Amino acid sequence: MLLLYPREILILDLEVNQTVGVIAIERTGVPFLQVIPCFQRDGLFCLHENGCITLRVRRSYNSVFTTSNEEPDPDPVQELTYDLRSQCDAIRVTKTVRPFSMVCCPVNENAAALIVSDGRVMIWELKSAICNRNSRSSSSGVSPLYSPVSFCGIPVGVLQNKLPDLSLDNMIGQSAIAGEEHPKGPILQEVHLRFLLTGLLSGLPSPQFAIRMCPPLTTKNIKVYQPLLAVGTSNGSVLVYHLTSGLLHKELSVHSCEVKGIEWTSLTGFLSFATSTPNNMGLVRNELQLVDLPTGRSIAFRGERGNDESPIEMIKVSHLKQYLAVVFKDKPLELWDVRTCTILREMSKNFPAVTALEWSPSHNLKSLRKKQLATREAMARQTVVSDTELSIVESSVISLLQEAESKSELSQNISAREHFVFTDNDGQVYHLTVEGNSVKDSARIPPDGSMGSITCIAWKGDTLVLGDMDGNLNFWDLKGRVSRGIPTHRSWVRKIRFAPGKGNQKLIAMYNDGAEVWDTKEVQMVSSLRSGRNVTFRILDVDWCTSDKVILASDDGCIRVLEMSMKSTCFRMDEQELTEPVWCPYLLVPRASLALKAFLLHQPWNGQYSLDISQVDYPENEEIKNLLQEQLNSLSNDIKKLLLDPEFTLLQRCLLVSRLYGDESELHFWTVAAHYLHSLSHEKPAGTPASKETVPRDKVNNPLDICYDILCENAYFQKFQLERVNLQEVKRSTYDHTRKCTDQLLLLGQTDRAVQLLLETSADNQHYYCDSLKACLVTTVTSSGPSQSTIKLVATNMIANGKLAEGVQLLCLIDKAADACRYLQTYGEWNRAAWLAKVRLSSEECADVLKRWVDHLCSPQVNQKSKALLVLLSLGCFFTVAETLHSMRYFDRAALFVEACLKYGAVGVTEDTEKLISAIYADYARSLKNLGFKQGAVLFASKAGAAGRDLLSELESPKQKRTEE
Repeated sequence: MLLLYPREILILDLEVNQTVGVIAIERTGVPFLQVIPCFQRDGLFCLHENGCITLRVRRSYNSVFTTSNEEPDPDPVQELTYDLRSQCDAIRVTKTVRPFSMVCCPVNENAAALIVSDGRVMIWELKSAICNRNSRSSSSGVSPLYSPVSFCGIPVGVLQNKLPDLSLDNMIGQSAIAGEEHPKGPILQEVHLRFLLTGLLSGLPSPQFAIRMCPPLTTKNIKVYQPLLAVGTSNGSVLVYHLTSGLLHKELSVHSCEVKGIEWTSLTGFLSFATSTPNNMGLVRNELQLVDLPTGRSIAFRGERGNDESPIEMIKVSHLKQYLAVVFKDKPLELWDVRTCTILREMSKNFPAVTALEWSPSHNLKSLRKKQLATREAMARQTVVSDTELSIVESSVISLLQEAESKSELSQNISAREHFVFTDNDGQVYHLTVEGNSVKDSARIPPDGSMGSITCIAWKGDTLVLGDMDGNLNFWDLKGRVSRGIPTHRSWVRKIRFAPGKGNQKLIAMYNDGAEVWDTKEVQMVSSLRSGRNVTFRILDVDWCTSDKVILASDDGCIRVLEMSMKSTCFRMDEQELTEPVWCPYLLVPRASLALKAFLLHQPWNGQYSLDISQVDYPENEEIKNLLQEQLNSLSNDIKKLLLDPEFTLLQRCLLVSRLYGDESELHFWTVAAHYLHSLSHEKPAGTPASKETVPRDKVNNPLDICYDILCENAYFQKFQLERVNLQEVKRSTYDHTRKCTDQLLLLGQTDRAVQLLLETSADNQHYYCDSLKACLVTTVTSSGPSQSTIKLVATNMIANGKLAEGVQLLCLIDKAADACRYLQTYGEWNRAAWLAKVRLSSEECADVLKRWVDHLCSPQVNQKSKALLVLLSLGCFFTVAETLHSMRYFDRAALFVEACLKYGAVGVTEDTEKLISAIYADYARSLKNLGFKQGAVLFASKAGAAGRDLLSELESPKQKRTEE
């Protein structure tokens, strides 16, 4: 267990409830914030308060521990020590920007994601590099890290293809435990680690926000349209997000103060304005910028204007993006030409104060186009002689002119007439017309007595909607010349906006305490959102994302895309427009994902492996096939090189695919299977019956990683437990702690050291007499028949009377550990029995104990068959593993495991095994058939013999072929 403090990490051994290691940082070091222990290697990912992530790996000691009845090591391991191996760059920490949390990749443990309070997510990947002799530092006192001698479970040569950065256990070999020397040779290479920033996802800064969606999708812009949302921030920057990818498209530093509003002038440009803090006279510095999105160029739209003037309250761009109205707080309105960035009119000082303004969607562009087109057609006819040529030229000219006009609506050659309305402080509505350089006053409508001071206006089609300070909405039907006022009984109407789309008359209204969606045709509310008990945020700005989805900017720092019902909306990941291909098979439908997995795992129908699924007889629609090919293409070149390598074995392929799919169950299975199939197959002759399955060797040069604990080889496991008990002994501080160490030493067979600890009991301790007698007993135990019988009788009686631990110790003293294991299993101590069997029994006796444990794990009451499979693999019971996999209906894993066993000669094809192998192949053939791989199904059905005969005839029959066609 790890205890995290700001300046140190305590490592506790829960077996003795004692600290066995301390990781402290120096006085000038940055305090710890979080720690994540690794599974694959004895290492720790640590997060510090400055956002720095460090990796610490346990130091290896090569001091040789004593065996039984030898002198103890004069300089044993004092404590667990973790050396700093790599660290990433820190972030700039401020009052509002600080590291929030860290997560580590659970499958590969070679990457960490840092979450920062400002919304950023930083992906730091761990990379390894081979050290040359010049870069080695022997004076640092840090033990070297070596590359592992195996890759994906199988030992490899120097020149064999491998990918060191695939996972943490492929980067560095496990630290040598005490008593182990690192083997020397050309395969073992010293490595050093470093962090590399491979991903950065930027979040939103602190609110306030001003949001504006780009112009809506139309039939004219469908080929170039991108769903871009501009977000003005409090620090003066404008963030442009691509909504279907969810990624930041551009970040532009446009202003020096808070952005108050944004208006798009086209699909690729927008106007934004910001105002500085008012001075003593209430005057500010106004910034109005015209931004070109593709280039990022920003132009001061009003030139040198803007210093020491009344603040801008709103800007409104006309429907055709020709004109701009700039509204000030205590200054007359300004009208500008957007295309030329020139001012058309600065209204006189006696011009009414504007409280709300909106441009009309009506204009005379269509009539202008018709006149221009007619003129150009007449000019084209004058140059035509024959009727045939006339029709050809007419059609070509018309199409060219239409295309030119669609691209240059805002050309200086066409200045369409547009209209806008605004209201003054008294609620009077003014209607003005703008055409070219002229501005004309068209009409004035007296104020509505039921309305207060007008704050916002929205206009679409023949519907005009006004909102006031008292929360009233007034719906005008311009065609029918009727109006209808609706009191919403809410606060000030701050903004109203119509939804895009022809004929769509939905409208969103924003208040101080929430927002509502209205249907202006029926004049009724569709949905409502109010800040309160269920809604903890306050809305800052609103807009429409599409014709049926709204966008809300809120004071909790988020921008939400919601359904029209104001409920959270779901977005299918496979519909996202990703900027680059991403390997994620779970984006596919389940059947396609399983088919992709089967394709990567095994291709027996090919002479060599391929990553081109188009060549496979896969009877699916082309869309699914293309999606599968996209996933295959998105694999990195290193992974592709491994998958296409003819020397890359089936076991390694299964292990690699389980990593690619993030399947931890399969990952553990194939790791243990690859290790023991490779290490045990050499000493087991081919054709050995299942009943005579061999057991693991006690000593191997390349043991299974110690993270698999009880599944490791006996000799390696024993050494690890000796190291642990010596560490516990060094750290003992109380009598209870000493007694636990004594008990462990007795079980491990370290009798001389146990006697020394027993004799250390002080005379005033109440256990002094018992410990002295126990020391005498341990020292004088003989192998004579009478003494063994007596001790065994006493041990049995103690176990029967509830003293299980003491009875087990006595049985271990007389080398009856096998009996002790049986007693432990009888009393439900299955894990303790397995531990004792690994450290005290021979391979054959240990196998008997573990097989009984497997039966217990497979029982219906426990039902831990996946764990039982791993134990069976460590015992070399490969036939039983295949049988269990088949009973669990893991047909693909069972078939591939049988294929690997047959290749290594670990399972022989005998009369007993042939029936099971045929059944496994037949079921796997049916699975491949259901996934669409007919060639693979035929191959495995033919291998299944009688069990696959029916399936084979079904696959090869003409009737079946006609049905598939």
